[in-house]
Amino acid sequence: MNELQIEALEEMKTAIHKWFEEQENRKDVEDAVKRTTLQIGIFRYIMLDYRPGRTTVDSSTFRGSDAGRRSMKASPFTQEQVLHEVQPLLAEMVQEKLDKLGTSPLIDYRFTFQGTFATTDGLVKITVLETVYEEKRQQLLERIQSYMEKKLEKGSYPTKPLETFFLARHLLDPHLFPEPEVARTIAVFDRIQELNKERVEALAEHRRDIIHALTRWAENVFLPRYYHVIRSEYRSNEYEIKPDAALENMDEPNQPVDLLLYSAVMIIRYEPNYSKSKGQTFLELAKQLGSGKAARMLKEGSESFSKEDVHIRDEWVECRANDVFSLFTVVIRKEEAAAYERAITFVLSLLRKGFPRSYKIKLKSSVREALPIKGLAKSDTHRFFANALAYPELHTLLEEYAREAMVEFEWYEDTEDEKSVMPGSYAVFGLGLSDERYFPLVEAYMALVDDEHQLMHDKFTAVFAETHGVTERSTPPLIACLLRSHDSLKLKILPELENDDKLLLLVKHIEALSEDEAERVLYPIWGETEKLAALARKAQEPRKELLLRLLKAADKE
Repeated sequence: MNELQIEALEEMKTAIHKWFEEQENRKDVEDAVKRTTLQIGIFRYIMLDYRPGRTTVDSSTFRGSDAGRRSMKASPFTQEQVLHEVQPLLAEMVQEKLDKLGTSPLIDYRFTFQGTFATTDGLVKITVLETVYEEKRQQLLERIQSYMEKKLEKGSYPTKPLETFFLARHLLDPHLFPEPEVARTIAVFDRIQELNKERVEALAEHRRDIIHALTRWAENVFLPRYYHVIRSEYRSNEYEIKPDAALENMDEPNQPVDLLLYSAVMIIRYEPNYSKSKGQTFLELAKQLGSGKAARMLKEGSESFSKEDVHIRDEWVECRANDVFSLFTVVIRKEEAAAYERAITFVLSLLRKGFPRSYKIKLKSSVREALPIKGLAKSDTHRFFANALAYPELHTLLEEYAREAMVEFEWYEDTEDEKSVMPGSYAVFGLGLSDERYFPLVEAYMALVDDEHQLMHDKFTAVFAETHGVTERSTPPLIACLLRSHDSLKLKILPELENDDKLLLLVKHIEALSEDEAERVLYPIWGETEKLAALARKAQEPRKELLLRLLKAADKE
């Protein structure tokens, strides 16, 4: 090697030494692996990123874009030199380090050293060294077996999310289980959810870890066997099926494809709305491989519900549900309250049983009602609830539906952009305009609404104020609406507030708010506080005092 190459190699060695020294000096190593028997080591991976003058070693498996990480000077190595000269030297060096740490909890049962090298031919990414500690591997397999028997199969108590984090990864690790035990793995994941079903937040964490492990297995292990995978940092993976990739015996029990279908259902049922397309993609890919079950699921739903749950038909209505596409299909056969009652009850029942919270309704009906709110999407879902709201005897049921349907960060699927609304919106809007009895429902809705991604509640607020005015009963829900409003909302209630009693009522509610909240409520009514201050200067008592109290509420310093 020439002088520049020797200098470059020393730069790499220095970065590697530094990483190992930092880890060996850690004081928390023993404590880290004592948290659960399912963790036998901390590190299973490091990445050397060689850029002359900017070389780093990182133990994170996620790395951002290479853009902007330019070398300070040109690389002295060709690609061939990296492969045949640099790699053996670095592998020997790291192996010496590992030989001293093999039994240490710092190192997992398997350790991979990868490298990204700047060369005169461009970036080169290679696996420099891969080592398996068979004794640790066998010990970990015994711990996994013991945990599943004692804590899951024979256990009856909630488990720890940290245990699920490791267990889910292990069961789908091809270096521990070359072929996953499909039926048992699915049973284990179901058992974890069953044991933790009473602890809502913990259950969500267990599910996230299970879904993450399943997704990683699907994308990195199973699908690459049958598809060429085109990966992107900014878009979803693209899949091109390999020649002769269709599987034999695809629909026999306990095939690996069943795990792909299971992961699809978990994503569709429990992941946020923006992730559900990945579950649908998994089903489509399984169908392409010849899975009849995947084809049925795409057509009829995930089979997570009974046939009676997803299909009803009588003289009034026919309803079908497909959770894969988050779709309710409703055919009104008789335009009567009974038809809509059955349809609402059908939807409500499935939501309570775990149907995806972002969904849409495809409606076949001869009636075309709409809520008296300009700007709402002209969708079937909107029309369904507007039609149902025409029957006062259904209002109590619609409130029950709305309280179940309202979930922050979920959306009706047949709206987009500025017309997007949270599930339950149309029922809440219609009920809130119809009767004071539903004012508490309006307040509950506004407490959940995602005002960063939804605008339509402003349209409702304007109509609400016009319909109910400022009264003892209407002011609390009106305040709740204004607390979620945007700068574009302008309420036309100033003529009504010429009445000092009504102004006093509003003042008392605004004084109970924080400074920021008070300013947010005042803006849709008066605009900037300077305008309110000008009005206060010109006003006579007692109105002057009331306006000054509003100003003080918005500036409490």
